[in-house]
Amino acid sequence: MTLPRLSAALLAAVPPSPKVARPGYDRAALRPAIVHLGLGAFFRAHGVLYTEDVLNLQGGDWGVIGVSLQRPDQRDRLAPQDGLYTTMERGPAGLHARIVGALLGVLVAPEDPAAVLARLADAQTRIVSLTVTEKGYCHDPASGRLRLDHADIAHDLAQPDAPRSAVGFLAHALSRRRAAGIAPFTVLCCDNLPHNGALLAGLVQEFCRVQDGDLADWVAREVRFPSTMVDRIVPALAEADHAAAEAATGFADAAPVGHEPFRQWVVEDRFGPLGRPAWESVGAQLTHDVAPFEHMKLRLLNGAHSALAYLGYLAGHQTIVEAVQDPVLRGYLQRFWAEARPMVPPPPGQDLGDYTDALLERFANPAIRHRTWQIAMDGSQKLPQRLLATARERLAAGLPIPAIALAVAAWARYVGGVDEAGTPIDVRDPMAAELRAALNAAGEDPAARIAALLRLTEVFGQDLPGMPRFVAAVTEAYRALLQDGARAAAAH
Repeated sequence: MTLPRLSAALLAAVPPSPKVARPGYDRAALRPAIVHLGLGAFFRAHGVLYTEDVLNLQGGDWGVIGVSLQRPDQRDRLAPQDGLYTTMERGPAGLHARIVGALLGVLVAPEDPAAVLARLADAQTRIVSLTVTEKGYCHDPASGRLRLDHADIAHDLAQPDAPRSAVGFLAHALSRRRAAGIAPFTVLCCDNLPHNGALLAGLVQEFCRVQDGDLADWVAREVRFPSTMVDRIVPALAEADHAAAEAATGFADAAPVGHEPFRQWVVEDRFGPLGRPAWESVGAQLTHDVAPFEHMKLRLLNGAHSALAYLGYLAGHQTIVEAVQDPVLRGYLQRFWAEARPMVPPPPGQDLGDYTDALLERFANPAIRHRTWQIAMDGSQKLPQRLLATARERLAAGLPIPAIALAVAAWARYVGGVDEAGTPIDVRDPMAAELRAALNAAGEDPAARIAALLRLTEVFGQDLPGMPRFVAAVTEAYRALLQDGARAAAAH
């Protein structure tokens, strides 16, 4: 039987079900107050839900407009559903579904950049949030500087009315608001980057300064860029998610999203004059200093996720839950955390041993099928903050780095493009061509291949290639991966 497609009219006509939560507020009262750049599964299962919870608790007009910066897929799935979609919380207690109403619509930037700029510049827009992934900031991950030679940045500087990059959209929209005398929106970065608010502020100011020094000064003085730390495991959409959403709600849904029960959002309480939703009333942590939380998450959760993704993929495990159920990789994970924890100052009231114990339980949730291949994407952008910063600190303290070195070596093995069975790997990375070229030029010698990758200063900076202990540890680990395979190397 073909089920009716989820829509606002149908939702209003069908009696509520005790099995699935629905919006408990008046959607007609919503206004496009939040514009989110990079609308994907994560933000729909995290940031939108915090706003949804505020609306259910106390009403208001905090509607969300999503912006797809690359493809029309999200718009094409969500527009026929009036922005409605189903979220499915999966955990030991089973599946809990809800239909979410805070999303009002989706714009597709490549199709109509002028419409995106107009929405950003509109006085109704009070917050612009982002989840564009690390590579979406067009910056050098090692230095944190804007890459003015990046094709999208060069284009956006030359064509201010048709930007492509998130930084370009922000800068040109803020310029329009300044010219019109409209108060600036708050820019809320929700990506896994150290000091993400300050980093994005620097990138936008750098962009502005190339064109207009006065604008750059105005942005530095008037625009707020709070830092945040976001945490929830949200696997990529699978075909089974559609069937599960249909079974739970009785509607066909082209855009469901699944997620784990856990969620955390730590936000620096530093917003502009246009305000924000009362996210703290539904569990967000508002603080004056996000750094300890983001430090803990980047090093212990994201670092472990990346390490497990590369080693797990090489060992033949398709998902994180499969990898963590492997006793060899589970033991390796504990050794990884034993290296990383001493380098992480705990946030107030947080025991890091308890934190990593909880992470292990989350990784082992059998209802969450998070693909190792998905987490392995864009490693050149992730390594500096997830793994290399910890390596630097341990080496500076005279401490060994065998577990971290193995994770870096597993990345090097992975980006070589062929797994242990000789099967090609679909390497998705903005530097994939440079990585492959460096390895091809190096030949087959393990030391030469590692040396070739370490010369990529965008990833490893100027310092790590000159640290003999780092070079030796990664080379030795890489040699072990080639000779013995991922599981044997992890066991040793």
